[in-house]
Amino acid sequence: MTAASHDLPCLTLEPPKMLELSPLLRALQDRGPIHRVRTPAGDEAWLVTRHAELKQLLHDERIGRTHPDPASAAQYVRSPFLDLLISDADAEAGRRQHAETRRLLTPLFSARRVLEMKPKVEEAADTLLDAFIAQGSPGDLHGDLSVPFALTVLCEVIGVPPQRRAELTTLLAGIAKLDDRESAVRAQGELFAYVEGLVELKRAEPGPDIISRLNDGELPEDRVAHLAMGLLFAGLDSVASIMDNGVVLLAAHPAQRAAALADPDVMTRAVEEVLRTARAGGSVLPPRYASEDMEFGGVTIRAGDLVLFDLGLPNFDERAFTGPEEFDATRTPNPHLSFGHGIWHCIGAPLARLELRTMFTKLFTRLPELRLELPVEQLRLKEGQLSGGFAELRITW
Repeated sequence: MTAASHDLPCLTLEPPKMLELSPLLRALQDRGPIHRVRTPAGDEAWLVTRHAELKQLLHDERIGRTHPDPASAAQYVRSPFLDLLISDADAEAGRRQHAETRRLLTPLFSARRVLEMKPKVEEAADTLLDAFIAQGSPGDLHGDLSVPFALTVLCEVIGVPPQRRAELTTLLAGIAKLDDRESAVRAQGELFAYVEGLVELKRAEPGPDIISRLNDGELPEDRVAHLAMGLLFAGLDSVASIMDNGVVLLAAHPAQRAAALADPDVMTRAVEEVLRTARAGGSVLPPRYASEDMEFGGVTIRAGDLVLFDLGLPNFDERAFTGPEEFDATRTPNPHLSFGHGIWHCIGAPLARLELRTMFTKLFTRLPELRLELPVEQLRLKEGQLSGGFAELRITW
């Protein structure tokens, strides 16, 4: 990036408001599809702001996770865990590895496999809801329901035995720290050792889980461990955070909630609308870089430039959605990009949809009088973490 950059728009880690783009993001989206910005880490990057252009780039193999010098690569935030996701392999090798990873993992989240998981997902929801309700009102939905539910399902699917799950949330929170690099590096090493132990355990005692299935092939143990580690990180906080936001949104729209509870098809569309509106910008991880010079959206992106795929921002693009800042549980079509698209589509999306649909249905059926203890603007948010969302979400019923 060669032009003067002292006046670049500066992105921040301030959590977005629900159903409302920040004035900066709205202004950038109105002005054009892609802009040079300064990241919270202080580096320069390109931010893609509009739906059509982001969807196009999500198919473009010139954008990937390789960089000729990862140590000096621009970053959105500084994180030892994100450093692991940047490879110094050449672009073609990076594309082959990405395709191979998807080839390995996609069948493990197929429609048939997810349908087979449904009874266990429903059982986990019922068991945790029993315990949550038994504690009495009010309760912390985030810490006592959303996180335990996402964790239970994730561990069942990946192959983490019940007696090994308690320490996992601590390790995952540790690697997500942004304000203590030394602690994050230490937690990263501990998490990798933890997952390596699971890989070894599953070689000796295989089961109907992802680690066992990956062990069936010819992958080395450290490769299986890295894949499992990535799935664990991606599948916990993101699902729990979206679940929290969905409860807030459905609680605030009782008529739409009632329609969704009365009709499974409407609930399915309501889940998609929760996914669309869950985050009004700021969903830019992991880092991605251009592997060659390219012309796009009227600008020249240079090889090695950081390109921010904000999967939340284009969901509020008026060119793609009517009334994007309105929650509409019956919205159809709903071409949101919350799970990415094309070669970057989230492999675990079918399971996440099942989790959300299951919990929303059971929670609001059993607690029809559910409401927030505090107004949304007074809720406490996570700070100093890669993942955003509520630190606590107290509800009454």
